[in-house]
Amino acid sequence: MEGAPLGPYRATKLWNEVTTSFQAGMPLRKHRQHFKKYGNCFTAGEAVDWLYNLLRNNNNFCPEVTRQQTIQLLRKFLKNHVIEDIKGRWGSENLNDNNQLFRFPATSPLKALPRRHPELRKNSIENVSKDKESIFKLRNLSHKTPKKHGLHFSEENTEKGSHEIIGTDQEKENSADSREISQEYIEEVWRYFILIYLKTILGVPSLGELINPNQVIPQYIMYNMTNTSKHGVVILQDKSDDLPYWVLSAMKCLANWPRSNSTNNPTYTGFERDVFRTIADYFQHLSEPLLTFEYYELFVNILGLLQPHLERIAINALQLCCLLLPPPNRRKLQLLMRMISRMSQNVDMPKLHDAMGTRSLMIHTFSRCVLCCAEEVDLDELLAARLVSFLMDHHQEILQVPSYLQTAVEKHLDYLKKGHVKNPGDELIAPLPRYSYCKQISAREFDEQKVSTSQAAIAELLENIIKNKSLPPKEKRRKLKQFQKEYPLIYQKRFPTTESEAELFDDKPTIKQPMLSLRKPKLRSLRY
Repeated sequence: MEGAPLGPYRATKLWNEVTTSFQAGMPLRKHRQHFKKYGNCFTAGEAVDWLYNLLRNNNNFCPEVTRQQTIQLLRKFLKNHVIEDIKGRWGSENLNDNNQLFRFPATSPLKALPRRHPELRKNSIENVSKDKESIFKLRNLSHKTPKKHGLHFSEENTEKGSHEIIGTDQEKENSADSREISQEYIEEVWRYFILIYLKTILGVPSLGELINPNQVIPQYIMYNMTNTSKHGVVILQDKSDDLPYWVLSAMKCLANWPRSNSTNNPTYTGFERDVFRTIADYFQHLSEPLLTFEYYELFVNILGLLQPHLERIAINALQLCCLLLPPPNRRKLQLLMRMISRMSQNVDMPKLHDAMGTRSLMIHTFSRCVLCCAEEVDLDELLAARLVSFLMDHHQEILQVPSYLQTAVEKHLDYLKKGHVKNPGDELIAPLPRYSYCKQISAREFDEQKVSTSQAAIAELLENIIKNKSLPPKEKRRKLKQFQKEYPLIYQKRFPTTESEAELFDDKPTIKQPMLSLRKPKLRSLRY
């Protein structure tokens, strides 16, 4: 199953594909129950085994799919009459991993696609670029005075943003044909460019079926692009929108475990589990997921690109889509991904769950906090788990600021500011920057690049251990020794000699000076 094509109601299309595959592939045979034989049926345990294998090997779902999630999906099959028990009963969720018998009903398991919302039919990204009325409106905006908006920028950031986007006042004075550009017009340019790039990356003729252009808030994009720390994390001006202090402290504690566990923190058994439950409880009680309800359809469509040969396209698309989020949501997503990624890779992290590994626990706990639909969708949990798994592995690249978008907007506004546009309505028809597509490579080249990329990431991890000044020498020696055991070739390349390794810790070989000269004296002959 390759996955449903891009378009509206992709979750429903995936549901239909999964149910069709299950009905077509699930083996049927005779079973005996209560001294009676039944033909063309299967046990619940057999269904769990078969469907579990299907989901784990499907690119649309996370490899960390659990048997419990598979049982939950089968219960939804029973509730939606995809299957029924051997006596023809359905509509409940009474299904467990046992020998209870089930069969397929004569009715079709497919769900009818909902009627498209009128706004989705009416709105399209092409309205922004081709509709003359919109273009003339945008042209008029360039002569209006700036307008105040709900999201405020600090004086420092406003000055910085003005310099980066439309140039300095000095440059405008030096240009004979310089034009006044309103803040509202600048915001429309940001909306236009991010949608153009997103449409190009996804390779679709229109985004009208995936997102309404009115859902793209330029102020959010500009804020997320310019108000960041040195690590790329959004800095909020209004601290009331930030994570509570106690949640931030708890996240920092687990992200840097065990170094952050200072003497001020309790050291009782199970302390780290209690801290984790505190964080999980906060995120699970948010009013809406971090990716927000309105962008559900957009992110679910990008899930179809999470395949090895489309991975780069998925990263680029997610990078732009995450800029659309309200700044508080983007900041929380960044901090959450940083924490769970570090925790899942931390060999020193104590076991937080009796039946799950750390990575599976992170995905199971936070997937619905990141993505879910306002109206319950049958595959919500599995789709969210797939996306969170991908975000964990690529969050540093996905949640960084794309410099090419900033450059494109700057060049376009500079082009407009200097008066190169002469004809009315041509502002948004100026030449667009070219987008570099990924070159298709062979399977062999892909495997070679995969190895080289992995080795580069491992080498970067070694450098991080080496340059970490907060690590005590004893702890650093231990980690380096462990790294040497796991990756001896990479370690040897970095430290080809024992002297180069000794220089890291300023270890100077001590030379012991001899206390007595042990040279034998020369004896002269006694002969005369």
